[in-house]
Amino acid sequence: MALNFDPGKYPILRTVGKVADHRKVAVYAVGGFVRDTLLGKVCKDIDFVVVGSGADFARAVSKELGASKVVVYEKFGTALVEINEYKLEFVGARKESYRSDSRKPIVEPADLQTDLARRDFTINALAISVNAATFGQLTDPFDGMTALKKRIIRTPLDPGVTFEDDPLRIMRAIRFATQLDFEIETETMAGMQEMSQRLQIVSAERISEDFLKILATRKPSKGLLLMDSCGVLKIIFPELIKLKGVEQVAGHHHKDVFFHTLKVLDNVAAVTDKLKLRYVALVHDIAKPRTKEFVAGKGWTFHNHEEVGARMLPAIGYRLRLPKEMTKYAQKLTRLHLRPIALTEEGVTDSAYRRLLVQASEVLDDLIMLCRADITSQNAKRVQKHLRNFDFVVKRLQEVEEKDRMRVFQSPVRGDEIMKVCGLKPGPAVGRLKKMIEEAILDGKIPNEYEAAYNYLIEIKDQVQRDRASS
Repeated sequence: MALNFDPGKYPILRTVGKVADHRKVAVYAVGGFVRDTLLGKVCKDIDFVVVGSGADFARAVSKELGASKVVVYEKFGTALVEINEYKLEFVGARKESYRSDSRKPIVEPADLQTDLARRDFTINALAISVNAATFGQLTDPFDGMTALKKRIIRTPLDPGVTFEDDPLRIMRAIRFATQLDFEIETETMAGMQEMSQRLQIVSAERISEDFLKILATRKPSKGLLLMDSCGVLKIIFPELIKLKGVEQVAGHHHKDVFFHTLKVLDNVAAVTDKLKLRYVALVHDIAKPRTKEFVAGKGWTFHNHEEVGARMLPAIGYRLRLPKEMTKYAQKLTRLHLRPIALTEEGVTDSAYRRLLVQASEVLDDLIMLCRADITSQNAKRVQKHLRNFDFVVKRLQEVEEKDRMRVFQSPVRGDEIMKVCGLKPGPAVGRLKKMIEEAILDGKIPNEYEAAYNYLIEIKDQVQRDRASS
């Protein structure tokens, strides 16, 4: 099957083909580039299979293109050439075999057909010739075109063998199905379920890479449900499994927190690409199983689940090898995610709004976005009521912020001036005075202005120093 490539669209393929003809070797564009091109997507990362030495050919291409250098990965037998917006990776056609305790392959030279057989899925086992005589000719030994048309993820060989050789392909199957909105073929899913335990030989970093890519998709809940279906979720994120299920006591039942969480995740994904906020959506209720309690006359409660959840996140983040900054961000929003809801109650003072402005600070907009996404009721009128309440909270926050300038807040009188005025050396007394000024501003006793804060310091300093002397 010939593809109608516009040479003006992919001139880089013609150039690589020119080098291939000059060196009398067969070269093919393979994998994701072919898949994405057939799906009508533009791809600037192109993998090439060379029936010969990938590194030697990459050097020749680099010279032809005038690229500054070739990066050769001897350990993997690949070479990378970067030119303008393109990343070109070259590898010699090869056969791979595996030991049962490792996903690192033993590599031997091979032909194109054998190389394509080692690929993870049929939609990635496609090759396009770049040699002039056969330019655009498609090689499709495992009927990947049909899989593309039917939107199916299927392995080229027996699924058990494919996933036993490299169990990370289980995560890749889920990622592709989620990114492309494809279905996983029944036998392939069975192989994933059978081999899911072998994911334990894969490094946490590699698993996390695919997990985060799943969170970054248009509808990440699909990926999480697939992870659950094939037994992966209980291995890499058992805390999420514990969210599943509904208990009933005396006619009172709580909602299934697992499916609620997935709905919140999709709600967030619908309004922002911010990956760390999507992660918060996934973990904001992570402690509900630990804090769940039935109280007679009141029903189910999850007291303090926001604080307990925040304390759980460092261990989860370490296990998943997430950036520390991402974990700290998730802790902050998890701790605060009930606070805007409390502000919808009657009789809330400006002080409560000031405190949220200070505590949320630079993540306030993300917090409000999370709270809106957290409304998952099937009752449309109830949803609209809650959304109106949040509109009211946002308006009041804006009013208080404009009046008191609280978003980036600290005492207008700084520590060095407190020490000078009070004759103090660095120590707890300075921090206590600074904290008292900040609390007075938050409580509305004094405005958020230097002169008022300075006068308040003069007013309280003697009492604080007397208390310090007597203690």
